[in-house]
Amino acid sequence: MQFISFRVLISRIKAIKSMMRDKTVPRRKKALVVLGIIYLLLPVDLIPPVLFPFGFLDDLVLWLWIIWNLKDTLDLYWDGEKPQDFSKAFAEEDIVEGVEFTVDQEDEKHGR
Repeated sequence: MQFISFRVLISRIKAIKSMMRDKTVPRRKKALVVLGIIYLLLPVDLIPPVLFPFGFLDDLVLWLWIIWNLKDTLDLYWDGEKPQDFSKAFAEEDIVEGVEFTVDQEDEKHGR
């Protein structure tokens, strides 16, 4: 397992807010976060909180697991909103007008 720094962990936690606002994120990923929050708020735990500090261990392990499973998605939102991909929107467009070009293929034998 890869070492995760505290700074990376905090950045991923902060990214949850932006991820939850994005409508393109699958519902199952959002449900994972919502269920994790519900588990934190429920009075029923696997390890009772009276056994401090072990009582919070199950909550910590659950949230580390959630963040680990959502790490690729959360990494898209570190700086706020996910950057928009315009490549598909303009794939068929001729953006540069008035320019003619040709593609020359190199001869593989002579490197030309």
